[in-house]
Amino acid sequence: MTEIDTSVPHSARIWNYWLGGKDNYPVDEAAGDAYTAVFPGIVTIARSSRAFLGRSIRYLVGEAGVRQFLDVGTGLPTVDNTHEVAQRLAPESRVVYVDNDPLVLAHARALLTSTPQGVTAYEDLSLFEPAKILEAASWTLDLTRPTALILSGILGHVADYDQARALVRGLLAGLPSGSYLSLNEGSRGTDPAYERAQDAYNETGAVPYFLRPVEQIAAFFEGLDLVEPGIVSVPLWRPEPSDEAPQPIGQHGGVGRKP
Repeated sequence: MTEIDTSVPHSARIWNYWLGGKDNYPVDEAAGDAYTAVFPGIVTIARSSRAFLGRSIRYLVGEAGVRQFLDVGTGLPTVDNTHEVAQRLAPESRVVYVDNDPLVLAHARALLTSTPQGVTAYEDLSLFEPAKILEAASWTLDLTRPTALILSGILGHVADYDQARALVRGLLAGLPSGSYLSLNEGSRGTDPAYERAQDAYNETGAVPYFLRPVEQIAAFFEGLDLVEPGIVSVPLWRPEPSDEAPQPIGQHGGVGRKP
């Protein structure tokens, strides 16, 4: 297994730190603190992205009837992982996680817990290998049945936009009609302070993450039927009645159905 480099800040560990997790190192906390000093709102963005993931899964299970999930670029386990949210509502749900980060791999056992009725599996593969991902997913999921593809904050790590779109198309091509895409990404054009902080982070030598205009995020859903309210800032996507007056932030996403 690849050695875990604790001398360079790592996006998954920093994200985990912002979410209140413990799976990070001093270098990640320092980078996270430096980022929040420039843009304190990043903690809200991280937690709002996670909350959107939970709401979208609850929609997919409760209203769309989906029981299979392919979560690519899952990141480090924290509260309300995909399988936990899905199996809480439908214990028979089957979930495949895909990531190729050594620290995530080291925590795979935490992800692999499942209800007796359902299944969770972990595949050590890269987002850049859609054909291999689909093949590996087919060992756990029945890809002739509707499946939800989860892409949560991962495509910003793909520098070339056309390549990012091609990866989404490649993954969706292996899923049948009635499948869904749940996607959310950091957006450019909403919050200049966020953009300055992210641009500065990208120059630190850590793996960069590229914010994209909302219209580019929307184009990931090309050919899909969007679930209301469409592509919006994530706090505005089907907020819970208990949510305090949600405000737009620099993180956009939505859910789409494959016809």
